[in-house]
Amino acid sequence: MPEAAPPVPAFRTPEAERRFSAAYGRVLARWPVTPEEIDVPSEYGIARVLAYGPGDAPPLVLSHGGGATSAVWFANVAALATTHRVYAIDRIGEPGRGTRGDRPIRDEDDLLDWLETTFTGLGLDRADLCGHSYGAELALAFALRAPHRVRRLALLDPTRFFTGFSPRYLLRALPMLLRPTPGRVRAFTAWESGGTPVDEDWLELYVSGSTDFPRSKIITIRRPDAARLRASAVPTLVVAAERSRAHDAQAVVAGARRLMPHAETAVLPEVSHHGIPTERPEALNRLLLGFFAPEDAAPPTAG
Repeated sequence: MPEAAPPVPAFRTPEAERRFSAAYGRVLARWPVTPEEIDVPSEYGIARVLAYGPGDAPPLVLSHGGGATSAVWFANVAALATTHRVYAIDRIGEPGRGTRGDRPIRDEDDLLDWLETTFTGLGLDRADLCGHSYGAELALAFALRAPHRVRRLALLDPTRFFTGFSPRYLLRALPMLLRPTPGRVRAFTAWESGGTPVDEDWLELYVSGSTDFPRSKIITIRRPDAARLRASAVPTLVVAAERSRAHDAQAVVAGARRLMPHAETAVLPEVSHHGIPTERPEALNRLLLGFFAPEDAAPPTAG
């Protein structure tokens, strides 16, 4: 295992760190049991991984949306752990319990190197992989670069790769991105959710991460060309959020069918882009359990 890189201070102030840590702890308390916390060092820093489920079960890696942290999977891990050992990873450079090293992640290649190093540090030669939003972009890019390491791939309301962002979404997000404040983050999340109640514990964590954690460079993941997507042999599931304001759900599905004809697709009703892991978890969990079912087992049902 690589030697850990020296840590870099993560938060603006000690009070900001305490606020974030308390919010993270409240969301983590929503997990069915306290997960095992694993630190995976690399030259980019130390990745914090939340592990849950039987140690001898097939591995499933979860890649969260931008700023959401790995704790966001609290409504999914109990179901997913009936068939898998679940590893939820906090991305280095984003809010979370990982620590950045003295070598920053500068571009997509660094980000993919970091994820592959994390797979190796966890002892995962091959795993199922599920990503949400920006985490889905990363998951798909990783599956294209290292298909031998991904058994099956699930993409939850993936951004950019199958259709573009809605201009209205970008205009609404811009003030929050330029100068995030608790009020702006809450207002944007309320607009995007379309009135659907947002889990308050997670929202407090998201607000704290957005305002208390110093902004780092946003790594743009290159949109793969159509030939690479069509050539992918990794079994893939694309799940769009019906009420997503990031883009049109039907356009996501149509783009996935056109660019990845082998992919399975679904539209999850009555959920927003940010809330797809938490707003109707039973429906999402059933989809994921069926898709990720071990090859020698019948698809299970969840909750």
